[in-house]
Amino acid sequence: MLPERTGFIIWVNDLKSARGLERFGTVHYMSRKLHYVVLYMNADKAEDQLKLLQRLAYVKKVERSYRNEIPTEYSKDVEDKTRAYSI
Repeated sequence: MLPERTGFIIWVNDLKSARGLERFGTVHYMSRKLHYVVLYMNADKAEDQLKLLQRLAYVKKVERSYRNEIPTEYSKDVEDKTRAYSI
């Protein structure tokens, strides 16, 4: 079974030193223009890892990603009105 993963957005000062974030989890994306890194790590170790992340000199701010909480299953409760207008 796969472990539960959680995502974090880490705002950094220097992208070159941000490559060292790979030891904390899986780096999914690094933005060169806005200077942030999207990092996924195991949820059971996340609290301990966050304390270590925030102490790094090149880390400005750490935000939790809410992607797991966004509903991705949609239901069609309302009837499609575009079919009523076709001839």
